[in-house]
Amino acid sequence: MTRTLHIDFVSDIVCPWCVVGLGGLETALEALKAEGITAEVHFRPFELNPQMPPEGENVGEHIARKYGSTPEQSAANRAMITERAEDAWPGFRMQMGPDSRIWNTFDAHRLLHWAATVGPAEQRALKAALFTAHFTEGRTMTDAGVLADAAAAAGLDRAKAVEVLSGDLHAAEVRAAEALWVSRGINSVPAVVVEGKWLISGGQPASVFEEALRKMAAGG
Repeated sequence: MTRTLHIDFVSDIVCPWCVVGLGGLETALEALKAEGITAEVHFRPFELNPQMPPEGENVGEHIARKYGSTPEQSAANRAMITERAEDAWPGFRMQMGPDSRIWNTFDAHRLLHWAATVGPAEQRALKAALFTAHFTEGRTMTDAGVLADAAAAAGLDRAKAVEVLSGDLHAAEVRAAEALWVSRGINSVPAVVVEGKWLISGGQPASVFEEALRKMAAGG
């Protein structure tokens, strides 16, 4: 069997489970190559906190306000997610701490949309660079310079990235894409949509992705 699957990876760059999910998905796809199963992966926008102000919010305060978690619960959750992320994505370093911040990510999604117009490999490289900037380096993800640096780290033209970020280029497209996925019932991420009809939800391990994708490639 030879099959190329269309996969829409709906996610946010400040979502730690999206790191887990992408690592698991890519590991599964690497294993499935031997069976003739490949995929075209497209990164689609979803904002966890669209009303977040530019200065962001302390992650502990944010989690406490949103979910009612205590500082101790937040710390335990960060430790667990860090372990899961580093298991799922070998070599990735997640360094979240009590002083980490959560950010508005609209401009990052505009930049990802632009990267997709350059090519899928470039978009994937930018996704990884943005994850690194946020989770490993703890940078300010609303800062245009930080986002342009991530573009450059991904091998994209930094000057073009600055041009995108200096205005509202691709804003309408990102808003439309976000609305589309919400209209299709996506209300949490990561959401891995396969062939526009199957959904794999959450930061699943590679084994779950592998089994599901094998069945989907065979027609369900």
